[in-house]
Amino acid sequence: MSLINDDLQDLLIAYCEPESELLQQIDRETNLKVLMPRMISGHYQGRVLSMLSKMLSPKRILEIGTFTGYATLCLAEGLTKDGLLYTLDINVELEDMVRGNFAKSVYNDQIHYILGDATKTIAGLNEVFDIVFIDADKKNNGTYYDMIFDRVRPGGIIIVDNVLWSGKVLQEKQDKDTRNITSFNDKIAGDERVEKLILPVRDGLFVIRKKI
Repeated sequence: MSLINDDLQDLLIAYCEPESELLQQIDRETNLKVLMPRMISGHYQGRVLSMLSKMLSPKRILEIGTFTGYATLCLAEGLTKDGLLYTLDINVELEDMVRGNFAKSVYNDQIHYILGDATKTIAGLNEVFDIVFIDADKKNNGTYYDMIFDRVRPGGIIIVDNVLWSGKVLQEKQDKDTRNITSFNDKIAGDERVEKLILPVRDGLFVIRKKI
């Protein structure tokens, strides 16, 4: 999942803010108990998400794809005192773990954890968002982007994970999943309503700013 070698990754982590005890616990428990634990954002990407959130001081955040709640709590670090974070997921098997993780956090009362098909639950949210983080089923990246775009304030940002897809986006012959990623990346590259750049963080973060 990481595009850089382990030694450089260790250096980057050494020079960024430490994980909280709770985030360390979530990372450890995810790796011990959950299938596909590599889906967790982890220390360095978590600090990137936290930094972006703190720079915007958002009142409203939407996360599509909760997993075990690690990235959720990183994004919540930037919320204003009256801010809210909505996080959407479809995996009911992780519900007890996720709710338990949130309950241990100072942000618990600011987080709304909603289970169900995101293409349906998004429609029920009557909010304008400062930050949207898309990290769910990759084939629907474009669908989620289109659904939330008008709900993002001018100057707000949309962050999309896994857009470099372990470097497979460089391959001439691409499998279906990689073609979906490339198609989404091309869609964003051609969208004149936004400013955009890909950060080579972990598996690639597309940071997309809605023009004012």
